[in-house]
Amino acid sequence: MTPIKLYRNPKSGHCHRVELMLALLDLPYETIDLDMANGAHKAPEYLKISPFGLVPAIDDGGYTMADSNAILVYLVQTYAKESKWMPQGPKQAAEVQRWLTVAADNIYSGPCAARLVKVFGVDLDHSAAVTKAHDLFKMMEAHLDGRNWLVTETITIADVAGYSYIAHAPEGGVDLAPYPNVRAWLARVEAEPKFVSMATSPIPELA
Repeated sequence: MTPIKLYRNPKSGHCHRVELMLALLDLPYETIDLDMANGAHKAPEYLKISPFGLVPAIDDGGYTMADSNAILVYLVQTYAKESKWMPQGPKQAAEVQRWLTVAADNIYSGPCAARLVKVFGVDLDHSAAVTKAHDLFKMMEAHLDGRNWLVTETITIADVAGYSYIAHAPEGGVDLAPYPNVRAWLARVEAEPKFVSMATSPIPELA
């Protein structure tokens, strides 16, 4: 099998969730780090792959796709259909979709946004992002009480989509200490065979 090309920024949680999925599925892949500081993500050739000029994007034998959650769905439907990663029952499938929306909304505006401020210097309201992160983690702490995974009794793409920015929330100044269930869930993801980590950044004062 020809390796899947993953266009990424190595410190992007969106990119890491795709790399993590590739690794967990044991698919051959190669990473292509874009020089985003010098506009590589806006180059005409890359815009053919990712029309909005965002990372991550993949090229799988000529088939290109951008958007991290969409890529997770593509990879599982292509290489692990009817597996634990995407339950087919209507209720569980809907629950997976709900958590993909959480990844695109609550996680993005909470721990992701807080980290964008501290790691990349993006001009966002850090205090508001930290508050949103804690609101999310309080909900997840209750949700994970008595269960190991977000949706089913095994790991799914919902867990993969949620992992990266939550695991690295302290880099955005968000304290995970008050959430033992969330931290135990992160540890279960990290214990999965083939798990790959994301590049780390310094941890500032936590709130």
